[in-house]
Amino acid sequence: MAYLLDSNVFIEAKNRYYGIDFCPAFWDWLIKQNANEHVYSIEKVGDELTAGNDALADWAKGRDETFFLPPDEKVLQALTTVSDWVKGRQYHQHAVTSFLQDADYYVIAHALAYKQTVVTHEVAENKPKKVKIPEVCIGLKVKTRSLWQVLRAERARFVLGKAV
Repeated sequence: MAYLLDSNVFIEAKNRYYGIDFCPAFWDWLIKQNANEHVYSIEKVGDELTAGNDALADWAKGRDETFFLPPDEKVLQALTTVSDWVKGRQYHQHAVTSFLQDADYYVIAHALAYKQTVVTHEVAENKPKKVKIPEVCIGLKVKTRSLWQVLRAERARFVLGKAV
């Protein structure tokens, strides 16, 4: 199964649970899983991450288009499906406009086009003021998982080694 990571997975990992400075194994695991064609993100997420001025931006700058996938023809076609679904719901116009300018829109389209599972910390709220990834994924039958569900399913292990 291929997983497609949302921006908040990287940001929350860096800020909270898997800081690059104290849990490099998590970041190495992402790279390894990408090399094994199990974990990806998209170019627009990469752009968001590299725009920063921190360790996460530096880490993201070290990844290429095999990690942060660019949109292709299949993704561009899926964007229409995602857009039509969102516009056909009871979201406020500003929520729709904001969503269609966000990386989330492309994450979902990419997952839809390639039958990947979206990994996000977002939860469905069904409120008209904000389009949330899980709501769109449910509507379009795209699988979603939390980071912890993925780590457990893939049997990730971040074991302490000898102190450096």
